[in-house]
Amino acid sequence: MTDNALLESYLRELRLPTFAHNYARFAQDAAQSQLDFTRFLLALAEAEVNQREQNQRQRRIKAARFPVQKELADFDFSAVPALNKSLILDLARGAYLLKRETVIFIGHPGLGKTHLATALALEACRQGHKVRFWTAAGLVSELLVAQDAHQLHRFIAAARKQQLVVIDELGFIPFSPAGAQVLFTFCSELYERVAIMLTTNLRFADWTQVFGDERLTAALLDRLTHHAHIVELIGESYRFQQRMQVSAED
Repeated sequence: MTDNALLESYLRELRLPTFAHNYARFAQDAAQSQLDFTRFLLALAEAEVNQREQNQRQRRIKAARFPVQKELADFDFSAVPALNKSLILDLARGAYLLKRETVIFIGHPGLGKTHLATALALEACRQGHKVRFWTAAGLVSELLVAQDAHQLHRFIAAARKQQLVVIDELGFIPFSPAGAQVLFTFCSELYERVAIMLTTNLRFADWTQVFGDERLTAALLDRLTHHAHIVELIGESYRFQQRMQVSAED
């Protein structure tokens, strides 16, 4: 076996694929630049570490199960002038994650609540945090299935291993009494253990339309708003504005 083949075999065994991929080119560059062996090894090690970090970020993003990836840089703050942009940028730094706080986006449909929640959650993935994204209806459906299979405790235990749980579109579909109860249990178990991000088209006073029971709704709001950043989006729907602009151009 040649020296190169033996080296590549050792690197595979040591699970250093980026090392194996780059060593020949890096060695040639080092020789031409007259770098010493330490600098050559440092460059290889940096490439391996950077690739591993990138792979880990991609795994976290995939595990989050975003329906669509949205970037904060693509959000049009000018379309929602009343929105506190500095608060959004501050949230992007991630301090709320370490404090296990709640972030609630409230506003009419089409104002970008899901865009902001997804963008902030995506940034959390890039910062090394474990994230899981659900629509409210999808989460309740999975919770009810887990409960029927006597796996609710295991489902919630898995969610508690996340650093951020996103619950999107609360308010579009009212829950059955059983659905409302399992969602209350889920949020209660995550309270002060996992950061929660939630989007809703309903004012807090109208949440009984979704949960049915006033006492349960009040208890849930008490938990969710205790350590919360409440972000209200006011204005006209993006989609409505775009339709009006198209109509005007026609």
